[in-house]
Amino acid sequence: MKAGGIILAGGKSSRMGTNKALLHVGAKTMIETIISVLRPLFPEIIVVTNEPELYQHLEVRLVKDIIPAKGPLSGIHAGLSVSPYKYNFVVACDMPFIEPKLISYMVEHADGYDVVVPRAGEYLEPLHAVYSKNCIPFIEDCLKKNVTKIIAFYPEIRLYCLDVEVLRRFGDVTRMFFNLNTPADLAQVSMKKASKDW
Repeated sequence: MKAGGIILAGGKSSRMGTNKALLHVGAKTMIETIISVLRPLFPEIIVVTNEPELYQHLEVRLVKDIIPAKGPLSGIHAGLSVSPYKYNFVVACDMPFIEPKLISYMVEHADGYDVVVPRAGEYLEPLHAVYSKNCIPFIEDCLKKNVTKIIAFYPEIRLYCLDVEVLRRFGDVTRMFFNLNTPADLAQVSMKKASKDW
């Protein structure tokens, strides 16, 4: 199944204090690391950002929010709206340990659903999920009502949740969905890398 890859890079990074997408984790920036994982999987990668000038060097398609200032849901909406593919894997720019085999599995199992999302324990991972273009009108309805919680429209669509038993086949669940929000998170990753725990 052909699908697109969408990276959301529009956050304010307020807790980190600097643009998370451009922070280095090892030799590459986080967004470069994510692109390197997605490029073999998808024929087109879209980066949703309201600062496209920062990402011109990445050789990806850059788009801005269509309905701005509504958080990640705006980014999902913009990416889905411009993508030529029915199904799209959407990921945040601050998750540098995504697992390509899991992503492929999610895309392969998307047929017949509108969203395929991991569920790690009690928590869904809506910024590491496959969305179909069928979601667009439901997302637009939320945004027009100023409802910005990503999962708010999930009850309206065909949802497939991957439980932790499935996720564990592809690696360490904590690692795969680890996102860097603060300087402490970045320090934790640096320590783990130095000790070769990750």
